[in-house]
Amino acid sequence: MRQKGSCVVVVGCQWGDEGKGKVVDVLAEDADIVARYQGGANAGHTVHVGDDPFILHQIPSGILHDGKRCLLGNGVVLDIQQFFEEYDALAARGVALEGRIGVSRRAQLLLPYHKLLDQAVECAAVEKIGTTGRGIGPAYEDKAGRRGVRVIDLNDAERLHTRVAAAKERVCRRLDELGAGATRTLDEAMDQALGLGTRLLALATDTGPEISAALAAGSRVLLEGAQGTALDLDHGTYPFVTSSNTTAAAAATGTGIGPTAIDEVVGVVKAYTTRVGEGPLPTAFEEGMDQRVRELGSEFGATTGRPRRCGWFDSVLTRFAAQVNGLTGLAVTKLDVLDTLDEVRIATAYRMPDGTVTERFPADTLSLGRVEPVYETLPGWGTPTSQVRRLEDLPRNARVYLHRIEELSGAPVQWVSVGTRRSQIILVG
Repeated sequence: MRQKGSCVVVVGCQWGDEGKGKVVDVLAEDADIVARYQGGANAGHTVHVGDDPFILHQIPSGILHDGKRCLLGNGVVLDIQQFFEEYDALAARGVALEGRIGVSRRAQLLLPYHKLLDQAVECAAVEKIGTTGRGIGPAYEDKAGRRGVRVIDLNDAERLHTRVAAAKERVCRRLDELGAGATRTLDEAMDQALGLGTRLLALATDTGPEISAALAAGSRVLLEGAQGTALDLDHGTYPFVTSSNTTAAAAATGTGIGPTAIDEVVGVVKAYTTRVGEGPLPTAFEEGMDQRVRELGSEFGATTGRPRRCGWFDSVLTRFAAQVNGLTGLAVTKLDVLDTLDEVRIATAYRMPDGTVTERFPADTLSLGRVEPVYETLPGWGTPTSQVRRLEDLPRNARVYLHRIEELSGAPVQWVSVGTRRSQIILVG
């Protein structure tokens, strides 16, 4: 009789964009199933296969490995049109997809009216969140308000018509209130989106039972999320967060398995820190260094192309992420970006506005925007690392830096990425 399989969660430990796509791509080689558990098309994973970059927004990165089953769980808000654009683009590039992708029947649909509302609300807001305008917030609002449309609803034409008609009326009324007005193209966009319903139903599955059966049969499962811990709706820098739970506990809820099925939680961090959109970034670089690291690391959003703000590594945030997610290990990405720096800094604590020093990540986002990081400075290594494949071959100062990240974070470093290619990864231990 085969032993129970294994279930690993990969989660971002900063403000997203940590390089989860690269880590998932590497770990997917040994997985049988890769499943996405939350978020929507506002996130992007960039994966390099040889010289070819693939930008994936909803389909799990495991699709780039032959034979892997890739699932989108019930915690996802699915943009049907974008999903099939991505699906067809992969097929056109020679990726075999037949029988490999499944979408939860319980997943919520993100429809054109969600995007219109998202863009209008952000435009009218005094305090802007920095949304991508992809409709994520309104789709999750509909879910929480028990008025959303799920994949399973595509099976019932009457129910679908009733829900969609009520939603369009509600959204158009809200657009009028915002002074945006209802778009004349909404009906056409809705027809295009819902016209893909039959095609989507052909991919529908129950992810919970499928994953549970696979684990019972000894299969290896990899669960991936979008964004990062500091963008979690409950634990992040509220209100400058996404509209779902990005942390590891959501992996169980968002795929339909029990939390005890999860064996490991791998946290992904950059060797420095970045953030896109609005909200505080305590360890932000000064302008000159910000531009330098952004260019060295190609720090521009995979979904929007927006420049990311950059800063020093923040161990206060990473410790918090280790606690919230129950990390069993860390994957440190983009170490090579720091190769040319004379020195590197790590924030070990925050000096709060009242003068007290804390090693805990504060709940008060306003205070977080006013903290003064307490830094520890380490010497740089001044040596290229992109060709290194063993930990012991890294420059001594680079190893010291990684060890200090490990000590301050409270989780062991298990992988180190030194470039965008699949081969540019160091397995520690």
